[in-house]
Amino acid sequence: MLLYVGAEAEVYRAKWYGIDVVVKRRISKPYRIRKLDDEIRFKRTMREARILHYAKKSGVPTPTVYFLDLTNCMIIMSFIEGKRIKEALGKFDREERIRKTELIGVYTGRLHQAGIQHGDLTTSNMILTGDGRIFLIDFGLSIFTNDVEDIAVDLILFKRALMSTHYMFAEECFKAFLKGYVSVRGRDVVDRVLNKVRDIEKRGRYIARS
Repeated sequence: MLLYVGAEAEVYRAKWYGIDVVVKRRISKPYRIRKLDDEIRFKRTMREARILHYAKKSGVPTPTVYFLDLTNCMIIMSFIEGKRIKEALGKFDREERIRKTELIGVYTGRLHQAGIQHGDLTTSNMILTGDGRIFLIDFGLSIFTNDVEDIAVDLILFKRALMSTHYMFAEECFKAFLKGYVSVRGRDVVDRVLNKVRDIEKRGRYIARS
């Protein structure tokens, strides 16, 4: 069953040896030279699978990679049953909402501590399972990096997701997120990241006014 078609991949829900899985296949771009297209899709598929592995190894709940087909630029991974945090966050009471966003901060801190930028860190890419666990999904834009600007972009994306969809409690949720994030990365590192966040946001406001 087709779940969605993204900018560079088709994502299906399927059965694989009796297991519920997600199949992600990077699609060919006809406007690219064939050899270049094959190389780009190969490298991005390999990178995403590696990042999923290292994220999980670093204590971040992510889908498990079952099979990697580099010939067809395809990843078969576990299907995470649940609701998106985007839909679930507003249904929690305040205490639970704070607890969940603090946990997301912890997971983001572990991700960044491992030198991984998610690249699309929004509440749409987080799944709440029936037993209350949170999984981070969709690492298609992720990269290995320790660049403070790359890391800051993840925080900006999460902050904007809160502001756009959960604006009534966005501020307290982002504070809880930062509390969890600081617990992993330490105050000095986080201060540098937040300085970069403010710098990027200022640039954005300047461009918007120009």
